[in-house]
Amino acid sequence: MNDIKQLLNLLELEKIEENIFRGSTYKTPWGAVFGGQVLAQALYAAIQTVPKDRQVHSMHGYFILKGDINLPIVYEVDRIRDGGSFTTRRVVAIQKGRPIFNMSASFQVEQEGFEHQFLMPDVAPPEGLLSDVDLAESKEEEWPDAFKIYRQNRPVELRPVEYFAYGEKVPNATDQKLPVRHVLMKAKGKLPDDQSCHRAVLAYASDSNLLVTSLLPHRDQIKGLGALQLASLDHAMWFHQAFRMDEWLLYALDSPSASNSRGFSRGNVFKRDGTLVASVVQEGLIRKRR
Repeated sequence: MNDIKQLLNLLELEKIEENIFRGSTYKTPWGAVFGGQVLAQALYAAIQTVPKDRQVHSMHGYFILKGDINLPIVYEVDRIRDGGSFTTRRVVAIQKGRPIFNMSASFQVEQEGFEHQFLMPDVAPPEGLLSDVDLAESKEEEWPDAFKIYRQNRPVELRPVEYFAYGEKVPNATDQKLPVRHVLMKAKGKLPDDQSCHRAVLAYASDSNLLVTSLLPHRDQIKGLGALQLASLDHAMWFHQAFRMDEWLLYALDSPSASNSRGFSRGNVFKRDGTLVASVVQEGLIRKRR
């Protein structure tokens, strides 16, 4: 996908029956459905069944089977609850008659209440940073694995604040063992004003960089990402404030723990004015290939 229009087309699900939708699949270079695509499409399927005055505030999903990029995905929505303030939906993504992903999502009408948030980290602005694609191209000979992974175009531009490579030390990393990184991101193109669209696109983009953050303390033990088996296991998001994905957002990531072949990572998403707009948590499989 070269721009945001292609992603928006991917989110335009076909309604084939009440509460049942079908989505097309992007053929990734690595041969499996990108987790962010399933997250975004499942959320968009749920959105189609919810009143317009309610926005998603949380979603919790589990990746069950690897998706086939040669087949469409069917999304079945279960209308669990329609309350006075909250609406709950459950979505199952299906290929070949088997669930590959399931998700619960909660929607809420806008209400006043107490407010506080973490402060945004002080990092370099996006204007002076290279995108991950530009960085990989500039380091093709030094980082061949990174070049293979990041060379494809994406509908969301990612500009990492710190540069990391696996199997070597990189001068721009302040602490070679610290499982922390920061990435600036923005959609490649203008998005409609519909807040549901912005939240679905952030769900798509949020699946990037989480797993690799949990690998940062172990880079000297890894001879390229091709030597690893990586897979997202679950993914949860909370949306705190309204935002636009066609404006720069900071994705501040850390990994509190890795154990038993699983890496646990978190992310906070901030607007440029410092407003915390979303939080993300993911656990994924990280182990050396046998």
